Amino acid sequence: MTYIAKPKVLHPGLQKNEIGLTRRDYEGTMTTLCAGCGHDSITAAIVQAFWELSIPPHRVAKLSGIGCSSKTPAYFLKEAHGFNGVHGRMPALATGANAANRDLIYIGVSGDGDSLSIGLGQLSHAIRRNVNLLYVLENNGVYGLTKGQFSASADRGSLSKKGEANTMESIDGCLLALTLGATFVARSFSGDKGQLVPILKAGLAHSGFAFVDVISPCVTFNDHDGSTKSYAYTREHNVEIVQADFVPPAAEIKTDYDAGTVRSVMMHDGSWVQLRKVAEDYDATDRDRAYAYIRERQSHGEILTGLLYLTPDSKDMHEQSDTVAGPLTTLPYEQLCPGNAELQKMQQRFR
Repeated sequence: MTYIAKPKVLHPGLQKNEIGLTRRDYEGTMTTLCAGCGHDSITAAIVQAFWELSIPPHRVAKLSGIGCSSKTPAYFLKEAHGFNGVHGRMPALATGANAANRDLIYIGVSGDGDSLSIGLGQLSHAIRRNVNLLYVLENNGVYGLTKGQFSASADRGSLSKKGEANTMESIDGCLLALTLGATFVARSFSGDKGQLVPILKAGLAHSGFAFVDVISPCVTFNDHDGSTKSYAYTREHNVEIVQADFVPPAAEIKTDYDAGTVRSVMMHDGSWVQLRKVAEDYDATDRDRAYAYIRERQSHGEILTGLLYLTPDSKDMHEQSDTVAGPLTTLPYEQLCPGNAELQKMQQRFR
């Protein structure tokens, strides 16, 4: 549980990075997610990426919204700054924080419900502004905290745990990001650590908005048969107040395959996904080709993975707006509020 601290026992043989920290130094609290959840695998990849890059945890700001995915920042980088916002509003929080202090390294973790439904407008404008942010979308196609309703990323024709078919078209996060002009677009699978860690490292090194869509299987859909009843209803119908459900342990799904090849991966429910890793000579600087290639492989029932698009000459929000070089939080009051006379001079330029 998040209120239970991890044991501080450190083996003297643990490998250290360039700044003398071990992987354990990049971990957080105990996870509360279901056993076998793909989100925990993503957390492990994030820990590995920050450790390999030797980034001091106190220089990181981690932000999230609402959902299973948005709980995960508590599970990594316990020494980092953090803020958990309301449903779908994380991109605006990240934009404001980045505008005030550009010296921090920003990572936002969100889910398909948090990003592609209530937060779609927020996400769109963060992409448009090219905020310097690693944006990790943990994509499982359902609202896991609210019993497994379809999310906006659920494929048309896919079935819920109760056997109901989704009748709506899905929103593909990578296609959306490409359409809106994102300067870094990638997709991976939570169980493919060999691919995911380098992508996360590249996203952290990118200057601008780095969108990483990670297919992350939900093992239970949080789909309970019962629900909590009011006292009055309970007394009238003589049923239990709370019905508990048992979530059996499940093994983490992993895979490894070569660039340019396709791998079929079985999910926890017995279904299969077709993952195609982009070839080593794939051109990630052609936005139109990236869009067309994703659609082409979709028509063959494949999910394209790897670095899908990157703008080589990306300019983040500060460069576009020509802001001052230092963080606004470090400017003295006299520079932030130069007085009425200076304000009048500025206004003259716009008349």
